[in-house]
Amino acid sequence: MSFLGLTGKTFVVFGVANRRSVAYQAARILEEEGATVVYSVRSPERRETLGALLEGREVHVCDVEHDDQIKSLAATVGKNHPKIHGVLHSLAFANYENFSGSFHEVKRADFLQCVSISCYSLIAIANAFKAYLDDRASVVTISISTTRMAVESYGYMAPAKAALESSLAFLAKSFSKTSQVRFNAVSAGLLKTSASAGIPGYVDKYMFAEQVTLRKQGLVTAEVANTAAFLLSDRSSGINTQGIVVDAGMSTNYFDNDIVKHALAGLWPTKDA
Repeated sequence: MSFLGLTGKTFVVFGVANRRSVAYQAARILEEEGATVVYSVRSPERRETLGALLEGREVHVCDVEHDDQIKSLAATVGKNHPKIHGVLHSLAFANYENFSGSFHEVKRADFLQCVSISCYSLIAIANAFKAYLDDRASVVTISISTTRMAVESYGYMAPAKAALESSLAFLAKSFSKTSQVRFNAVSAGLLKTSASAGIPGYVDKYMFAEQVTLRKQGLVTAEVANTAAFLLSDRSSGINTQGIVVDAGMSTNYFDNDIVKHALAGLWPTKDA
């Protein structure tokens, strides 16, 4: 028996875009550990694109901006899998094409769409799947390492992620009235994914983050996926309503001597200035 003890269990995974997705790599770990994984993707086109990658798997289509599709998905999956042991929510979206880079200029519709997909979808999914979740099921979402750092290009996604992380406590409290279902997040540092590629100026920030980590190497998707798989397992049964930061030590190393010297080189005023 493996350490995670996932053999024979069933999980629903949202958010696979390609093989570099956190959702895909976490799902692969679950399958390697003997679990059954049911996949949900946002559109028929995405399902077709992922045909080869998810060949032989059960793949459903669900646009989480529509409650009726979420409810329909839960009913369909629940009929085939009456006992679900966990859900991985790896969904986020922001329309950066319309974003100036100044937070106060974000459009209402764009902000609300971001919150709807990135945060509210978790609440709606949990509600729709509640009747099918095992009494000790684990629900895991993917967040970011800090929602308190005002990175201009990341814009309004951080406030949406802050709402997502806050929702964990309220969801867990609500579910605790009838079950022991847990809600946690993997709060990941900067990653190279297809989603991050759409964020303006992301490459420069990723390269900076790579230098700030204690090991001077960037975070990789597999490290986030490993943490997600652990949180989905009973081995993490004592962890609830938490955001587990996975950033290779980045948040403790912003004042690294070499980085400070590099940042100040040629910029600090001389005594004669």
